[in-house]
Amino acid sequence: MHLVQILLPMTDPAGHRFSGEAYGRVRTELAGRFGGVTSFTRARLDGARRENGHPGHGDVAVFEIMTRDIDHTWWEDYRAELERRFEQEAIVVRALKVEML
Repeated sequence: MHLVQILLPMTDPAGHRFSGEAYGRVRTELAGRFGGVTSFTRARLDGARRENGHPGHGDVAVFEIMTRDIDHTWWEDYRAELERRFEQEAIVVRALKVEML
């Protein structure tokens, strides 16, 4: 099994908060495709970006789904769509191999 996590910003590059509908759409899309989704909003992100040294910080929404297989093409396309919708150069989508207990 894999745990896929998506980290979405709470604000656009100008600092305006995204609407709840933007996150509701993501929940609906993920639940429809994977049968369920868990989301955590207002998780605090605090760190540094290695590529430019500028601090990364702010509130993020984290969406998680569990899946047996990873369709890399679908995830690449979906990440690109989220980057467009949320006006980001890059959005983190990561998959972790998990063992069910």
